[in-house]
Amino acid sequence: MTHIHFIINPISGSGKHNLSASYIGNQFPKEKYHVQVDYTKQKKHAFELTKKAIVKNPDYIIACGGDGTINEVASCLVGTSIKLGIIPVGSGNGLASNLKIPRDFDKAIAVIKKGHSTLIDVGQLNHKYFFSNMGIGIDALIIKKYERAGKRTLPAYIKASISAGLQFKSQKTLISFNNQTIETTPLMLFISNSNEMGYNMSLTPKASLHDGLLDMIVIPEISFFEKAILGYNVLKNSIEKFKKSKHYMVKEIQIEMPSKIFIDAQIDGEQHNLKTNKLKVNILPASLQVLTE
Repeated sequence: MTHIHFIINPISGSGKHNLSASYIGNQFPKEKYHVQVDYTKQKKHAFELTKKAIVKNPDYIIACGGDGTINEVASCLVGTSIKLGIIPVGSGNGLASNLKIPRDFDKAIAVIKKGHSTLIDVGQLNHKYFFSNMGIGIDALIIKKYERAGKRTLPAYIKASISAGLQFKSQKTLISFNNQTIETTPLMLFISNSNEMGYNMSLTPKASLHDGLLDMIVIPEISFFEKAILGYNVLKNSIEKFKKSKHYMVKEIQIEMPSKIFIDAQIDGEQHNLKTNKLKVNILPASLQVLTE
């Protein structure tokens, strides 16, 4: 018998996804599956629920939500034998899209029933994990404004991006990687493990979850007109055409912002205020088992 534990974020995306315990129960015959379902009630609750679920040693734990919910669940499963499953009901769904997990509930459940899994790399930022991407430049401010907007929609994201573009102030940053150190004042310092941010947009379209490397994008301070061009290229997935964007393949990065006390970051599309001005980012190859096609 296969033991599956579902963790549902009822307000992911628009909050109208209608994924319920009764629906899930009807999809898994009781003679073949032992199914349990929990609902999150606030941010970080998925982390607590996953820790409790692990004690029961299920075969799979299924994150039903967006990239933030998936991050909380997956962070508890790194290095374990428990497989992560995903039913994407968030707004962006970057990791699920990269893994080709369907948004249709029936098709996503078919992937879970099939039981096929793959090992993926995991990014680590100090003591936190990320599975899609993280950033400490303008994207961190975009996410902060996006969360405050209260609407998880593409127009809300674009509005947050424009507002952040007008407000963001670059800070002196030291980046050490691949036996070199560069000093820059980045508009964007974006580090990605996967090839999609969400909403079918990407800054790292060739990134792989299986190559043991992180893709780092560094873009210096630019004019407002150049920001508009950058935004257009991001929406069109043509970041390689933006000449001031520098792309690096890395395994480990040390980052310091000397003028800051704390650093604002986005981690898998969620805003975090890191209580330090020094960051270590590295890759943990093949560290998470994920159910996929």
